[in-house]
Amino acid sequence: MKRCLILKICLAFLLIVGCLNTNTVLAKDVIKMAIFPRRPALVTERMFSPLAQYLSSKIGEKVELVVSKNFRTFWGGVKKGEYDIVHYNQYHYVKSHKEFGYNVFVKNEEFGSAEINAAIVVRKDSGINTISDLKGKKIVFGGGRMAMQSYIGATHILITNGLKKGDYIESFAINPPSSVFAVFNKMADAGGVGEIVLTLPIVKKRIDVNQIKVLASGEKLPMLCWGVKKGMDKKLIAKIQKAMIELKNNKKGRKILKSAGVTAFLPATDKEYDPVRRVVKEVLNEDYY
Repeated sequence: MKRCLILKICLAFLLIVGCLNTNTVLAKDVIKMAIFPRRPALVTERMFSPLAQYLSSKIGEKVELVVSKNFRTFWGGVKKGEYDIVHYNQYHYVKSHKEFGYNVFVKNEEFGSAEINAAIVVRKDSGINTISDLKGKKIVFGGGRMAMQSYIGATHILITNGLKKGDYIESFAINPPSSVFAVFNKMADAGGVGEIVLTLPIVKKRIDVNQIKVLASGEKLPMLCWGVKKGMDKKLIAKIQKAMIELKNNKKGRKILKSAGVTAFLPATDKEYDPVRRVVKEVLNEDYY
């Protein structure tokens, strides 16, 4: 009887240990892929769920899509190292690379281009023809101070052309399209955006973009990118990179790319983002070299 009891206890112990080990393996098999809140959460989830499902099938491990409702929550996860894969803008990347050890491995190709640039836009009938004409004028930037093109890149254009903070009235719109809408509706004299914004369907449907002109364009910078957590297995990174790059090679893959709002994923290296570091240093005086 006593021997039977001991046997039962041993079996129960082994069962508990087995369960704990199983949970540990499962936890390791989940790869968290976070997307920065460039768009509303529901839209982001719809756009990137096909990519998460595809990667899960290609690498043999579950890729869990993480969608944050606001930037504070998203960036908190980056700081804590909660994400294995992160999609964000160029400024977010160089900051996270230096401060938290994330490494770029893929970048977007959008509308067939692997580069993007900022722009200052005005109405064609505004009478504003040079950057110096913006002295004392209201400039609305599309997004907050961490917006790479709409704020950092746009401000860099102003600095490069001789305007400094205080020479103009700084204002912010909730996103880049709203900045263009404000200029079109004469609520601001000029707008800071990524030049690509003028081609977006959401903008073309709302306003006559032919009434808007690009006053000045910024330098070309590498497109938005994807980083991986410090210490992630190099073989796993290579598998994920290969799977993402191969999407452009077949019809099903191109459908996933279209859903994610890109035309391709391309390999990327940290060195490519040195021009971003320079622009950030000149505008924000933050050093990410």
